[in-house]
Amino acid sequence: MRRFAGRHVLITGGAGGIGGATARRFAEEGARVSVLDLNAAEAPEGAEDRWLSQALDCTDRAALEAAIEAAEAAFGPVDILFNNLGQSGRERASLFCESEEDVWRFVTEISLMSTLRTSRLIAPGMKARGQGRIVNMSSDAALSGDLRLADYAAAKMGVIGFTRALAMELAPHGVTVNAVCPGAIATEAHERIPRETLDALVAATPAGFIAAPEDVAGLVAYLASDEARFITGQTIAINGGRNLL
Repeated sequence: MRRFAGRHVLITGGAGGIGGATARRFAEEGARVSVLDLNAAEAPEGAEDRWLSQALDCTDRAALEAAIEAAEAAFGPVDILFNNLGQSGRERASLFCESEEDVWRFVTEISLMSTLRTSRLIAPGMKARGQGRIVNMSSDAALSGDLRLADYAAAKMGVIGFTRALAMELAPHGVTVNAVCPGAIATEAHERIPRETLDALVAATPAGFIAAPEDVAGLVAYLASDEARFITGQTIAINGGRNLL
């Protein structure tokens, strides 16, 4: 399929994991893809002329503004934004009563503030043009309140609230905004999450397995497509049945 031929997709945190799988999915479907991440992302074969990878800290507003300007200079206005950037405390994750405020601030900055910041830079252009798609990355942790993830759950629930409010603001202007909540997905980040946390996730998932990043990429691509024009303000769990919305 070439659903996204001629469209410019910008993905934060797009060098690996779910972001990387989604970037490749959009490239396969003909999009011009801009990837923003701390690490560079190699273009898929055959998509080199439609792929721009910029290495930067997406929590740095000045660097982010410059990267978006460069992306739009190369590929035109952003048609689809996937706010994928986010992170838990990983090896610093702990029970809340044992946690430290500097970890909360890190998790909130990268998982919530980055979504607001990037949307603020791109959404006005979509509104002015009367079209666009924004997909925000939340998490099943926001729905479950998992142990050792209190800060992450709070930040990701903030993403859901932001998604709903922005969707209501932009719906009259032809722009949809939705959130996805992945459950247990096999990424490199799992190597830094406590084993007991992962085991608890799998045990609580009726499907009984950890999904692949490509499973989430398919959902994001659908929400960004013309087929999803009547879906906005929604929170969609992709979690093997762990939570039912």
